[in-house]
Amino acid sequence: MTKLPDDKNIIIVDDDQIWLNQLSRALTRRGYNTFEAKSVADAKVILKSEQISYGVIDLRLDDGDGLEVILELQKINPKARSIILTGFGNIANAVSAIKVGAIDYLSKPAGIDDICASLFAQPDEKAAPPEEPMSANRVRWEHIQRVYELCDRNVSETARRLKMHRRTLQRILSKRAPS
Repeated sequence: MTKLPDDKNIIIVDDDQIWLNQLSRALTRRGYNTFEAKSVADAKVILKSEQISYGVIDLRLDDGDGLEVILELQKINPKARSIILTGFGNIANAVSAIKVGAIDYLSKPAGIDDICASLFAQPDEKAAPPEEPMSANRVRWEHIQRVYELCDRNVSETARRLKMHRRTLQRILSKRAPS
């Protein structure tokens, strides 16, 4: 059985300041030393100056993506354990995150218990499934949003790629995300 790192230093990288503060406070209450970064550049500065063993990293950041942060963390500390959090979950992103060294990929909003269960699970154990996984409607909505973003927010191109009528897609895009 592989032992988890003894170091309690954890980096949290997210461009949402409110979420960053909440997660940092929750992990600090659990006994971890947290380092906050709002961008890839900030995260790289912290990684070079601190000994980090864990990371909770948002996929989409203003100046790049969280995969860059995971690559840097793995280069500096190959035993580090990190997870990706994202509001735009899809299989391609999950596979990319795992390939660069993330141990898990969670969709926002993820609870602190789910984050800790995933991040601190023994390497030879699987984390328990989330208490409240995304609904099928939410997964569908997330996929449509991701394709829409990849098509540079072009409704016609997105509809063509999803093999969906353009007006149907417009109605879906005009609604709020399902819970």
